[in-house]
Parts: sequence; C-alpha cells; structure tokens
Amino acid sequence: MGCIGNILWLIFGGIISGVSWICVGVMWCITIVGIPVGIQCFKLAGLSFMPFGKNIEYSGGAVSLLLNVLWLVFGGLELALEFCTFGVIMCITIIGIPFGMQFFKLAKLALLPFGAEIRN
Repeated sequence: MGCIGNILWLIFGGIISGVSWICVGVMWCITIVGIPVGIQCFKLAGLSFMPFGKNIEYSGGAVSLLLNVLWLVFGGLELALEFCTFGVIMCITIIGIPFGMQFFKLAKLALLPFGAEIRN
C-alpha cells in the first residue's frame, strides 16, 4: 500500500506540500542564522513527497522547544494552516480520507518539526 499510496499522493497533493516545505526552507536559508532551520525544512520536504509508510516520533529538549517557538512565529503556523485546509478538503470524500490523514500528519509536523524523528 505504501508504494501505491505514495504515487497517488504525489498526484493528489504531495507535490504542493513538498514545494511548500522547500519554499519555506529557501526563505530560512537566506539568512545565515536560519540555515539549520532551512535544512530541517528540506528534510521534511522529502517526507512530504512520500509520507505513506513512515511514522513520526516526537522527543526533544529545551533547544527543540526554543526552535519550535521561533518556528511557529516565522513560518510554521502558515504551513500548518495550509495542511489543515488541504486535509479537510481531502476528507470530504471517502476516497480522499487517507490523503487527508497524511495532510493532518504533516500539519502536526509543521507545528513541531524540531525534536521529531521520522521512522519507517
């Protein structure tokens, strides 16, 4: 299911979500201080292109908390709202529910990307 799901995901929203992560990553990389955040965005863009079959585990400490707060102010909230909107639109139909659930997974990741580990 993972391979077929990822192929259909690219057609039904994966490209949009991946490009969103890349755009935010490029904006963070413009500043020297934001390069680590931009690199994290590029890693999450890879997940966003192929999310089926992958789980996210959250952990972290004080540095992750500080980065997540800065992230929310400077880009995370907009991405989370975008993914939540797409998730609601996809969940209108029965066929789109798995894709909507992936958008909701990405919305949670857009709120708290630091301290998150991607597992297969």
